[in-house]
Parts: sequence; C-alpha cells; structure tokens
Amino acid sequence: MNFLYLLLVFVPVSIVGHFMGFSETMMFIFSALSIIPLAGLMGTATEGVAHYAGSRVGGFLNATFGNATELIIGIIGLKAGLFEVVKSSIAGSVIGNILLVLGLSMLCGGFKFKTQTFNKAAVQVTSSMLLFAVICLSIPAVFTHTMSDKTLTTKYEGINIIVAVVLLAIYICQMYFSFFTHKDLMGGEEEESGEEPKWNLKVSIIMLVVSTVFIAILSEFFVGAVEPMTEQVGLPMTFVGIILVPIIGNAAEHSTAIIMALKNKMSVSIEIALGSSLQIILFVAPVLILLSLIWKPMSVIFTPFELVAVFASVIIANKLVDDGKSNWLEGLVLVATYVILGAMFFVV
Repeated sequence: MNFLYLLLVFVPVSIVGHFMGFSETMMFIFSALSIIPLAGLMGTATEGVAHYAGSRVGGFLNATFGNATELIIGIIGLKAGLFEVVKSSIAGSVIGNILLVLGLSMLCGGFKFKTQTFNKAAVQVTSSMLLFAVICLSIPAVFTHTMSDKTLTTKYEGINIIVAVVLLAIYICQMYFSFFTHKDLMGGEEEESGEEPKWNLKVSIIMLVVSTVFIAILSEFFVGAVEPMTEQVGLPMTFVGIILVPIIGNAAEHSTAIIMALKNKMSVSIEIALGSSLQIILFVAPVLILLSLIWKPMSVIFTPFELVAVFASVIIANKLVDDGKSNWLEGLVLVATYVILGAMFFVV
C-alpha cells in the first residue's frame, strides 16, 4: 500500500497545473493520480478513528466512508451536469468490484495458495443482498425500456425517489443486522487480527479531514476535465464512467483486497469487493439521486447493456461464493470477463 503514497507528489502538481492552465488531458491524468493515494489515506484514517470509536461506531464509520471518494466525485459530477458519467460510474463500481477486484484477489491468492476458504455464511448474506439491491436499482430502467411510448419517460422519473428512499432504508436495516442482531455471523478476520491502527485518534481525525478536503478539491479538477479530455483523446464518455472513474476512486481499496488475499484472508478480501458493491447501490446511489434534486433530478436509467453487465456480474458472484472456496482459475475467469466488458464499452 505504501507505494501508492508516492503518487501524493501529483497533488501539488495538479493544483499548480490548474492555475498554470495545463491541458485538460494532463489535468485529468494528474488529478486522477492524486485522488488514488488520497483515497488510501482516507481509508487508513477511517480505520484509525474506527479503532478508537469502538466496534459498533467503528463499523458504521468504515461502512459510511468506504466509498466516500466515489460519493464526492459523484456529487461534483452532478453539480457539473455530467449525469451519464455519474450513472455509468455507479454501474462501473459494481462491475469493477466484482469482476476486477474479486477476480484479481482470487487470482493472486490462488497462485500462492492452492485453495482458499472464506466465511461462507457471511459472504452469502452479502451476495444475496447485492442481488436484491441490483434488482431494486434496475426497476426504473427495466420499466422505462419496456414502455412503448418513450415520451412518457420523464413522467415516471419520480419513481427513482421512491427507490432511493427504500434503498436507504434497507441500508440502515442492513447496518443494524451486521453490527447488532447478527454481528456474530458477520464477524470476519479483520476483528481477529488485533492489529493496531497506523495513527492515533487525533492524527487519524486530522488526516481524515485533510484527505477529504483535498479529494473534494481535486475531484473538481478531475470532473471538470472529463468532458474536454474525452473530446481531445476520443474516449467514449461511457467508458470513462464505467471503467476509469471506478478504478481511480477504488484503487486503494482494490490493493487492500488483493493484499488480504495474498495473506490468505479471503473472507476480508471478498467482503471488501462485494461489500463495497452493496454499499454503492444501497448508500451512494440513493444519496446521489436525492442530492441531484438540488440541481436537476437525476433518473438512474441504465442502458440495456449496462443492465446486462451488472446483472451478469452479480449472478456470477453469487455462483462463485456458493461453495465457500476459491481458486486462481475462478479469478482468471472474472478478470477475463471484465476485460471483455471493458472492450465492449470502449467500442460502444
């Protein structure tokens, strides 16, 4: 993880580049490279605060700040009117966490250990909830795509608000389930490790605040450069939202999942991948839908191809975790599927 912090050099470079008038493509690259280590610092700081706050409050903080970077980028995107990028990043985060992160974790861990096992009961709860959440989030899109009169689409955009409220309610219930009524079932290897946090409470809070502020600033640069960059380079906007934005926002978390797999802590690795996807749908997506009302209501209507990709990813995840074991071949299949989907989104 420490090697990611070398990228912090791009934080001042991005700020200087903004005032010096660097090209939009350079600003996109520099700000993206800056956000990656800052997201890692935010994650480490959150873990530090969580350690001193106790298991219940700590679990809530970890869950809430787990996808803070994507949430910040999403809010900036809404403010800039880049609704398609924001919606694509929601679908891309789910696809990337399941196919790329889980796949690389199984692949790397499987090369070191012939067969890896994990907490089947806890993972099945998460994977089942993930399938339910995807179905709920996709209802407006399925409904819209089956309508014969496309001019009526805007009339039913209010259903997104209902879906958002329901998803947030389910998120609160899922948190209560995980940290109160069934915390013994959901308990994982991270609670058994007994590792001390990297920073004390005061330093953790300071780092959490500082990293959040800088991520917000750099996200402004990043989102502001997306549209001009895609025009200059010729990248499809959907590809940026589906592939690039989730990878940038989740890079630090991705590396942690792979490191846990290499330590044979597959339960932790899988929970990072699937738990992050679940959090994107139950928390980040509905919050963005509700916040979009401040500027212009965002209707989360995924394209048919995005729907197929998300559903396929979730179904594959449910199938692979069913036996409580993983190996490198399963990981290779997930990564290969992600590469194929990435190629399709690049072409489309």
